[in-house]
Amino acid sequence: MRRNLSMMTALACLSASVPVSAEVVSTTVTGFVTRDTATVAVSPLETWLALIKPGDWWNDRHSWSGDAGNMVLTPQAGGCFCETIPGDDSANGYAMDGSALHATVVQAFPLRVLRMRGGFGPLQGEPATGVLTITMEEIEGGTRILWEYNVGGPMRYEIGQISGAVDAVMSEQLRGLQAHLGALDGVEPPAVATDSEPDEPPEEPSLEAQIDALADDD
Repeated sequence: MRRNLSMMTALACLSASVPVSAEVVSTTVTGFVTRDTATVAVSPLETWLALIKPGDWWNDRHSWSGDAGNMVLTPQAGGCFCETIPGDDSANGYAMDGSALHATVVQAFPLRVLRMRGGFGPLQGEPATGVLTITMEEIEGGTRILWEYNVGGPMRYEIGQISGAVDAVMSEQLRGLQAHLGALDGVEPPAVATDSEPDEPPEEPSLEAQIDALADDD
């Protein structure tokens, strides 16, 4: 099987190849937050049961093996969102299977919230990590899904570039889940709230001011 191990390159090209429905709602010098919503024409129960089977709707292009069917998700705290990378038994290959951990489940509240921690795609190779929180809300005729990925920590990418690429990938997976379940027509998604810019850190007092303050304490 041909392996799809060029995820870093694919992410860099996504801004030109994938329609972006999500938004980068917050950026800092060390991280960013992407957020997107979708409505589906099924109950929260059906949404949850589909959500925990990513192999049925995750895009093959964003898997390490090239086949999302190799992905499994255990919906309990400590559970693994993992992928088997089948061994290549061709003449120039090898027969041993590999594996990859996309994220670890930190909260599973069936029909309501699934939260996972991990660095998806090229972020796996960085000290930075992210928290993916997927929430479900029952609405008339179906379910609204909120998909938020909060990334922070040191990384070798420019925040402005990697945030847009990751935003596109996260949006693509949510659209895949929506297409798998069926979109709920005629429902306007709520506006995506954009976090305000963080306040500037207070200016450090001058050395003279610090000395005066110490003298006043005496």
